[in-house]
Amino acid sequence: MVLADGSPGDITEKDKQRAQRCLTCPVCKRARQKQKGAAFWFIKFIESGLCPYCKAYEKVYGRKAHESIPE
Repeated sequence: MVLADGSPGDITEKDKQRAQRCLTCPVCKRARQKQKGAAFWFIKFIESGLCPYCKAYEKVYGRKAHESIPE
């Protein structure tokens, strides 16, 4: 749920657990690291619309599951 001001809304403990799972997912992890290839394409166009872990990652961290982690 996104509020009118653009903030992600209530982040539950379950959302945090799912986001953690997305961090360790081999496909998502590779997409974030390489930023190209089949895994990146899959996460960018397909998985993020279907996967509850990718959705939770976006809600908790404020960026898509395929976007690289800032240093």
